[in-house]
Amino acid sequence: MESLVEINRAEERSADCSVELKDVNLIYKNGKQYLHVLNEIELKLFNDDFVCVLGPSGCGKTSLLNAIAGYNTDISGQVLINGVPHTKPNPDVGVVFQQPNIFPWLSVEKNIEFGLKMKGIPKKERVEIVNHYVNLVGLEKARKLLPHQLSGGMKQRAAIARTLAADSKVVLLDEPFSALDALTRESMQKHLKKIWKESNKCFFFITHDVEEAILLSTRIIVMNANPGRIVSDFRNPLQKYDDNSFKKIRTSEEFGQLRDSLIELIQGTDLE
Repeated sequence: MESLVEINRAEERSADCSVELKDVNLIYKNGKQYLHVLNEIELKLFNDDFVCVLGPSGCGKTSLLNAIAGYNTDISGQVLINGVPHTKPNPDVGVVFQQPNIFPWLSVEKNIEFGLKMKGIPKKERVEIVNHYVNLVGLEKARKLLPHQLSGGMKQRAAIARTLAADSKVVLLDEPFSALDALTRESMQKHLKKIWKESNKCFFFITHDVEEAILLSTRIIVMNANPGRIVSDFRNPLQKYDDNSFKKIRTSEEFGQLRDSLIELIQGTDLE
């Protein structure tokens, strides 16, 4: 397996570029001191990417996600979505948070439909879109239920379906499975991998879990702190197995090697 030092950036590809960050910096002033949160971020995300972002707490992962989402107005540099400057939230960028952000008074299908109604999409088309995404996330039998009647994993699937239904160009996920138990988390990982394959969208997924990143991603980004920066960006070599059961990935010899290398990289250890 290639060393992570040798593949320190994702190669240029012919696929369409959904997101591009050019010299993005984020500096906060705290009294007389300055906190450099993001430093000279250069990044391209492509339509067929499933990008997982790793790094220690405080390295700027969520700040980077917020910059892409258009939530952070304090950044310098440029964020482009399909070549167009992106400075505030809009439907081109969907976000799934750690806690499911769905309306408690609406059923699953009504939650998924909500953004479509706001966009003025005709009812017949809304029904078709809702049916598609209810089926895609496996909530056919729960479509009439309210959020309090759902498990944590089902709520998060509903949140993902609502985000996808808005037809965003890129989907940002901020540790969406961190509050789930181990079995539910693995089930959700499998669901998400299937959803990504069928949705043909770019997923940008923040996690603290190295194994989760290896199982899900086609591409892994590692960030370090002080200041927050990208220290490695490479294609995930274990996606060659393409096994949604994750068994082949976990039992491969390269799995342990990649996991250990990533942990060392996150800790700032010199791999050479």
